[in-house]
Amino acid sequence: MNASAPALPIVQYRSQPVGDVDVFYREAGPADAPVILLLHGFPTSGHMFRDLIPLLADRYRVIAPDLPGYGQTKAPKRGDFDYTFDNLAKVIGGFVDAIGLTSYALYIFDYGAPTGLRVALAHPERVTAIITQNGNAYLDGFSPAWESWQRYWREPTQENREATRDALAPETIRDIQYGTGTDLSRLSPDGYTLDIAYMSRPGADEIQLDLVLDYRSNVASYPAFQAYFREHQPPLLAVWGKHDPFFIPPGAEAYKRDLPEAEVHFLDTGHFALETHANEIAGYIRDFLGRKLKA
Repeated sequence: MNASAPALPIVQYRSQPVGDVDVFYREAGPADAPVILLLHGFPTSGHMFRDLIPLLADRYRVIAPDLPGYGQTKAPKRGDFDYTFDNLAKVIGGFVDAIGLTSYALYIFDYGAPTGLRVALAHPERVTAIITQNGNAYLDGFSPAWESWQRYWREPTQENREATRDALAPETIRDIQYGTGTDLSRLSPDGYTLDIAYMSRPGADEIQLDLVLDYRSNVASYPAFQAYFREHQPPLLAVWGKHDPFFIPPGAEAYKRDLPEAEVHFLDTGHFALETHANEIAGYIRDFLGRKLKA
């Protein structure tokens, strides 16, 4: 008997210069297939998509860059590069141009949401669909856990900056970001251990605190994001870990206000839903894009 297992898609690891930034990215799937651009959040990297990519790459060209300040992307030090969400989006926009993408579905998670939606605003004609996985664009989505950040936005003092630093602590990343609302028996330690290591690099803390402050620019951009939804009506799938301590389920339902055809699904997990529910999320994506893109 000469049985063989199905071949897994090959994931390639590459870098693409974009100005002074060397963007590291993962890529898999046929070069001529419809593109899904995966944008990670805080405090992680494209590594968070390690389980999802093989589940999509037979049908789609899947690309997952590391944002500046995260993962393996090499960017100038703080002071030589302004770590703002506008600049993260400019780098990702430049990356998209540099590798020649002219149309793509966006998968947006956490910080990837305001980054990706800025990219969509710049080129709405390129966006074939949006998958938002705990990626917020409405005030409805904020939980009370944002209180210290919101205080820092209102009063950007050093004292208030320091009060947000606990978001970078290893126990916060492990127990709150990853652990809250999650079946711990299904949670690999690899993801949060790597994120903790990245956040422990010299200078990483101040870069992250700059982005904490600049997150207020995302809230200020919500009306523009919502106007984009109303005008362009991109097909949108929201797949949400319903126990997320930061972005609560009303943030997913809110998309329906501007996108009446939006499809919303809740999963019995937390913020990092891919850590435990990659198969379920891949199934929703394949069904959704299969209908919307006729792939």
